[in-house]
Amino acid sequence: MELYTGLQKLTIKNSGLRSIQPRAFAKNPHLRYINLSSNRLTTLSWQLFQTLSLRELRLEQNFFNCSCDIRWMQLWQEQGEARLNSQNLYCINADGSQLPLFRMNISQCDLPEISVSHVNLTVREGDNAVITCNGSGSPLPDVDWMVTGLQSINTHQTNLNWTNVHAINLTLVNVTSEDNGFTLTCIAENVVGMSNASVALTVYYPPRVVSLEEPELRLEHCIEFVVRGNPPPTLNWLHNGQPLRESKIIHVEYYQEGEISEGCLLFNKPTHYNNGNYTLIAKNPLGTANQTINGHFLKEPFPVDEVSPTPPITVTHKPEEDTFGVSIAVGLAAFACVLLVVLFIMINKYGRRSKFGMKGPVAVISGEEDSASPLHHINHGITTPSSLDAGPDTVVIGMTRIPVIENPQYFRQGHNCHKPDT
Repeated sequence: MELYTGLQKLTIKNSGLRSIQPRAFAKNPHLRYINLSSNRLTTLSWQLFQTLSLRELRLEQNFFNCSCDIRWMQLWQEQGEARLNSQNLYCINADGSQLPLFRMNISQCDLPEISVSHVNLTVREGDNAVITCNGSGSPLPDVDWMVTGLQSINTHQTNLNWTNVHAINLTLVNVTSEDNGFTLTCIAENVVGMSNASVALTVYYPPRVVSLEEPELRLEHCIEFVVRGNPPPTLNWLHNGQPLRESKIIHVEYYQEGEISEGCLLFNKPTHYNNGNYTLIAKNPLGTANQTINGHFLKEPFPVDEVSPTPPITVTHKPEEDTFGVSIAVGLAAFACVLLVVLFIMINKYGRRSKFGMKGPVAVISGEEDSASPLHHINHGITTPSSLDAGPDTVVIGMTRIPVIENPQYFRQGHNCHKPDT
């Protein structure tokens, strides 16, 4: 049957089938309907159907022996399992008589009874623990612990304390937090059927920060975290080493499922003031754990490290010769300006006086000695210190002061100022 893993219905009828191995249908988990009627079956094990979820099992018109081996059929018929209650099932006694299955009475043939030393087992991480499971009944059951998936090191030790009691100890060594919440199952089996008992394992351990992510923009900025610990730890936050207080801008949302706390530190429109290191601290009675990440939301408007320094000013010193030359040029220019100003003042003051209008103290003889021009009191803007001291009837020729006498008749005659032709 291993080739038909998807088989859902199986009918083997009127084939003279006498027996079926207990694990014949182990590879056919999808079987829902099995018809084995009208065959020559004398016994059948419940283990054949242990892993199946049967809706209907047809077993009429077989020659089952009345024995403890088919006691499970009687129990299923009583409980209405797989619609056996709707069938007329018989078994054959030792004397060959046929007996309805529901009337079969077999002594010392019952389901096993089971008990465990702990219903709930609580240990700390790293501790050792021992749990005992007792199975009793007739026939005496096989007892064992189902530990598939258990991470802690474990050993099984069987003890037969007295008749009809089968005990088995399960020893857990260096219990790990990975086994917190694990269900330990003890089973007891005999030909009639199976019974089981469960033990809930609780492991206390210090907190652990499983993950702490950098800020991610969702509806809000979120620093996502996952924390484990048992008992569940309390959570606190630090911002740059200082306690973080929740506000309209910053708040924590998380949910807790068993030993796991998962959620977000949320930021509503954070600014550069919210940049910095964020530390998550998880604490329970067994210890403390923390982890830090850097949260960066916005750049500073005027970051110090981005301000460009003022470029240095380079001063080039010219040679001394150039400086001296410039000084000479500036001095000459200043002297020329002063001289021009003085000349301008002197011309304004003395250069425009006529014979009748100016009262100048000096008259200048221009040209030849026999000139007929009148002697005007004009100095043509040229003044010497000695001329300033001359009297009103004085002419300065060169550096000599000569007294001058004018002839009044000269102006009255109206002669011209030019010499006569000779």
